[in-house]
Amino acid sequence: MATPTRTLAAFASTLSYEAIPTVVREATKQYLLDTIGCGIYGSQTPWVKIVNQLIVEQGGRPEATLWLQGFRGPANMVALGLGVMMHSFELDDYHSGAKLHPGAVVIPAALAVAERQGASGRDVLRAIVAGYELMIRTSLAAGTLSMRRRGWHITGLCGTFGAAAAAGQLLALDSLQTANALGLAGTQSAGLFAFTCDGANSKRLHPGRSAQSGVFAAELAARGFTGPTAVLEYEDGGFCHAVSDASNLELFTHGLGEDYVTAGVSLKPYACCGSTHSSIDAVRWLARTHHIQPQDVDEIVVANHSVVKLQTSWWYEPVSPMQAQMNMEYCVAVALTDGNAGPQQFTSDKIADPRLVDLAHKVRFEIDPEIEQIYGDTALSRRHGHDDLCTARGSLPSHASLTLFLSPRQRARSPLRSGVAPGRLESSCAHRRARERW
Repeated sequence: MATPTRTLAAFASTLSYEAIPTVVREATKQYLLDTIGCGIYGSQTPWVKIVNQLIVEQGGRPEATLWLQGFRGPANMVALGLGVMMHSFELDDYHSGAKLHPGAVVIPAALAVAERQGASGRDVLRAIVAGYELMIRTSLAAGTLSMRRRGWHITGLCGTFGAAAAAGQLLALDSLQTANALGLAGTQSAGLFAFTCDGANSKRLHPGRSAQSGVFAAELAARGFTGPTAVLEYEDGGFCHAVSDASNLELFTHGLGEDYVTAGVSLKPYACCGSTHSSIDAVRWLARTHHIQPQDVDEIVVANHSVVKLQTSWWYEPVSPMQAQMNMEYCVAVALTDGNAGPQQFTSDKIADPRLVDLAHKVRFEIDPEIEQIYGDTALSRRHGHDDLCTARGSLPSHASLTLFLSPRQRARSPLRSGVAPGRLESSCAHRRARERW
């Protein structure tokens, strides 16, 4: 009987360019272009400079290029640096259902190994698809929300599998070698969400470290080093049993090779946590539609899922750009004030603006019972209330309900008059747009 680990290994090791649907190929090209852009932008951030300086100091065999550093080094070390660069400012792609960032893990692993191996563009693309499929499926099957509730940063935790699959493809590992690589990747899985306590740089590190670990796992497997070939499903110490209380092993292989979960990846329109995006969409829509200014608002109520509350909601204080990027209260406040949430909304000076801090303190998070049941679904609606409140439903692929309670002055001039029946408007969503350029 084929086990999940062995089945995924067979898929990853034999995937051909021709087998990948055209729509997935074209989407993957967009992910690649987007992720390269994120890395170039990130190369100038202070935390990236720290990591890259260390990599350069370590030296080593010149196998792959660490961008914009005038340095070539070992592929696994370069994968580390590129991964940190690509995830440096919350701009990189993400899969909402799996709650992870595949590009910043899989793409640096693929590019570093591909450069060393002299691989073709087609080889790189199929390696990326193999990596995205394994990384995303691992989260979905292991139990995304359960892992998040346990405190894991899923990008770091599941990323090693995607990076090992991509590197294994480019190293031409066979099915058994790939299974060993996945086993070695799984035993290196890590990533704690504790960075939100003080805005630590560790979140930026996780994708690069996962990329490095995946490349290292594939390199070891290529030389005959073994890993547990039932790493995903094994009861005693297997990945799913170790990190989650709600795994579904069938999801590892359901539709494998036919239903590509890679197609569900989104490009981020905002430079902050993806779980805040639907609320940002909602507050921007309300502000535009009803001409609302920050001074018009007495209170903002965000209603969303309990995991989103756990991940993004706490009393806002300007600690660091990373913490602001993860904080729902700040993200909603700056989106209402500036009409956007791009990199310039998360500078050290901006996040300490007293007006934004005050407005963030007017944001209150509630758990929405309906969203609690359908979180991750793809329905979309936006509605407005009447009298002294406005409500909007957020956009795909996540859900949110956001209500602005208006000041008396705004109520006096509001177009939402008492007695006007609530309406329901269908709208497209920001997540389907190409990235807004700042």
